Amino acid sequence: MRLTRPLFAYTKKMLDFYSQFNPSPLSIKQFIDFGLNACEKKSYTFLRKELPVRLANIMKEIALLPQQLLRQSSVAMVSQWYHKSFEEIINYEKIEPSSSTLKRFVQDLKLIRDRHSDVVQTMALGILELKESQSGEIDPGMEASIQYFLDRLYMSRISIRMLINQHTILFGNTHPDPGKHIGCIDPMCNPSAVVKDAYDTARFLCDQYYFGAPALEIEEINELEKDQPVRIIYVPSHLYHMLFELFKNSMRAVMERYEQDEENIPPIKVSQKLSHQRKKNCPQTTFPWQRKWSDKKS
Repeated sequence: MRLTRPLFAYTKKMLDFYSQFNPSPLSIKQFIDFGLNACEKKSYTFLRKELPVRLANIMKEIALLPQQLLRQSSVAMVSQWYHKSFEEIINYEKIEPSSSTLKRFVQDLKLIRDRHSDVVQTMALGILELKESQSGEIDPGMEASIQYFLDRLYMSRISIRMLINQHTILFGNTHPDPGKHIGCIDPMCNPSAVVKDAYDTARFLCDQYYFGAPALEIEEINELEKDQPVRIIYVPSHLYHMLFELFKNSMRAVMERYEQDEENIPPIKVSQKLSHQRKKNCPQTTFPWQRKWSDKKS
C-alpha cells in the first residue's frame, strides 16, 4: 500500500490525534440495552469515533515492535491492513448519517472485518519468520515484549470485531436468529448446544488425524433454578471459538497419551455451573503447560 505524501501526512496526523484517547469501556449489558432500541444513526456516530480510537491505539503499539519483527513480510502485511482500515473509517469523520452513507458504512465495516479475518494466523507466521531469521532463537527480553503485544493485539481485535459485528448484524442483512439474538449476543445462550457444536467439529478433525476421538460428557448444575437447564447471556460465536480450541488441544493430548491403549481412551468432561457464589480476588495463575500465542498451532 503506497500513500502519496499529503495523504500520508493527513493519516499520520489523524493517527496521532485518535491515539491520544482511550477506548470506551463497554459491557454486555450496554450492548443489549442499546440493541433493544437500536438507532442506526447513533451507532454510526459512535463507531466513526470509537473505531479510529481502537485502531490508532493498536497501530501505535505495532509501530513500537522490535525492528527485526517489523521487517518480516507477514507483520508488514498486518500493519498495512490496519492502516487501510483506519483510512477508510476516518473518511466518515465529518460525513452526516444520510441513508446512503449508513448503507455504505455497513458495507465498509464488513470489508474491514473480512480484511482482518487472518490477523492471528498472519501475525503468528511473522513470528515464525523472525525465529527462522534468528536461527530459531529469540532474545528472552524481545520474546517477553512480543508476548505482551500479542495479548493486547488479540484483545483489541476481539473488541473491534465485536463492535463491527454488532452494528452489521443489527443494521445489515445478517441476522443469526431473528427474534432471539440482540445483534451477535444471545440473551438465552445454551452453553450445552455450543459445547456440542464445538465438540463435533473438533471430533471430525481428530477422527481425520488420529482415526478416533474421545467421547463427550456434559454436566449441568443450575443452583439458581433447580432442575432447569443452564442459560447465560453471551456471544455464542465467541464461546464456540474458545471451546473449539480447548477441544482440539484436549483431544490431541488424550489421543497421544493413549496411543498404545485405544480401548481405554477416557472421555472429555465438561461441567457447567450457575450459582450465586462469585469468586473474588482470584490471582491469575500461570501453569507450566500454558501455550504461548507465538507457539500456537491449529
